[in-house]
Amino acid sequence: MVSLRDNWRVILLVVLLLVSTFALFSPTLADGAGGGVAPGNATADGPTNLKFGLELSGGTRIRAPLVGLTAEEVQFGDDQPRVVEQNVAENIDGATSADVIARQSANASTVEVTAENVTQQEFRTALERADYEFETIRDGVTEQTRTEVVDILRDKINQAGLSGGSVQQVTTATGQHFIRIEVPDRDTSEVQQLVSERGSVVVEAYYPVEQNGSRTYQSDVVLERDDFQRIGTAQDTPSGPAVPVTVKAAVAEEFQQAMVDTGVARPGGSRCDYERNPNSTESCLLVVVDGQVVNSFGMSPGLAQSMRNGEWAEDPGFQLQTRNISEAQQVAINLRAGALPAKLDFSGDDGGTTSYISPSQGANFKTDSLITGLVAVLAVSGVVFIRYNEVKVAAPMIVTALSEVVILLGFAAGIGYPLDLSVIAGFIAVIGTGVDDLIIIADEVMAEGEVSSRRVFQSRFRKAFWVIGAAAATTIIAMSPLAVLSLGDLQGFAIFTILGVLVGVLVTRPAYGDILRTLTTTDR
Repeated sequence: MVSLRDNWRVILLVVLLLVSTFALFSPTLADGAGGGVAPGNATADGPTNLKFGLELSGGTRIRAPLVGLTAEEVQFGDDQPRVVEQNVAENIDGATSADVIARQSANASTVEVTAENVTQQEFRTALERADYEFETIRDGVTEQTRTEVVDILRDKINQAGLSGGSVQQVTTATGQHFIRIEVPDRDTSEVQQLVSERGSVVVEAYYPVEQNGSRTYQSDVVLERDDFQRIGTAQDTPSGPAVPVTVKAAVAEEFQQAMVDTGVARPGGSRCDYERNPNSTESCLLVVVDGQVVNSFGMSPGLAQSMRNGEWAEDPGFQLQTRNISEAQQVAINLRAGALPAKLDFSGDDGGTTSYISPSQGANFKTDSLITGLVAVLAVSGVVFIRYNEVKVAAPMIVTALSEVVILLGFAAGIGYPLDLSVIAGFIAVIGTGVDDLIIIADEVMAEGEVSSRRVFQSRFRKAFWVIGAAAATTIIAMSPLAVLSLGDLQGFAIFTILGVLVGVLVTRPAYGDILRTLTTTDR
């Protein structure tokens, strides 16, 4: 009679297989497996809950560095970071304070310039003219800036509804830092347009003033991203495409007064003719994205009257109008996500790349990966059967090895990890190393013919398991740097190879030992 206590490892293996099968095929996990735990998630495809990465589903991948230079060990003196940004920007042609980032800390204060086409010499000259001492100037931006860019781009992709898109930092073996963006089922131009813009959105009041007896126009920023309490979705309204917004109570009265003072909220409202004749128009509100005016509009009589009466500030909501619905959607995305502190460099001079995989090519990769996996299984099975010529030794070996793959697939489906070619390579490596370990067990146990005693079996099994354990430890140590460092596709390969080794050492190898003991010994 089989003892459950003596075969608990086999029972554990069966339980894990059942859990993995549930994760793979359960409809309750189909729509939310993993919740985006892993980078690069794509929509579940086919009868399983498996999600496929860019290489197996098609889409766009962009890898680009950030534009910028960093001065380290900068002495700010008594100046605050905002003042430092303004002083440095004033000494760089074409730069504004938005192109300079000053970070002050007790250990290492830095100044970054993220404007394009600024040389190290120009940056050095700007710091010297502003009387700021510094240690060195290097290419690239700081870790904090890269993290902010990743967070903002993730928000942009999510707000744009690009399902399965991912953004992450990638560090090469030579220490270069890149931002990698993957968006399944989208073409390159669409993705590049979304992530290339910095996304700085402001609302300006554009109004006439009298200077030296002549009429000129002046524009003042009256609302920035942080001034909005609520940002609605882009929609078509009777007056055209718009984004409904609500201004924070803390700035509502100030904005209201600015509308009155600039004449936007004049009696009877204002009619804006900025697009046709900016030098002959009533006061306007301008929506400005990355320094470009994307729309201009006046104010209705009712809204103007409520501002003049002071009533608007009690319910500070209005609509940012745009020329078309796509501009409205872009404004809403930029307002929610925020402005990028640095732009992506798409020139390709520093190792950046942009690639597109068509959905049909991704489907071919998926088919080829399946065929490769099946060939690997058949090849391993054939070698094992030829080697032992005993079904009771070889069949459990093949089943146990394949169970590792099922468990790993269930894990990937459970957390929503996207399968790509590197992960498939990891699965194949797991099959190979797993069968190697099982062969070591079988050879050690069967080295001197049939085993009739459980005590002898356990002694031989332990000897084989020490060899397997040492090999597993070596593999984990070798793969750990690849799993931890952001080295792109190698990370997925390393993660699943390590997981496969752990599952093998902790579950499948011991379970195979129990199965082999039951089939080869008489005193069970």
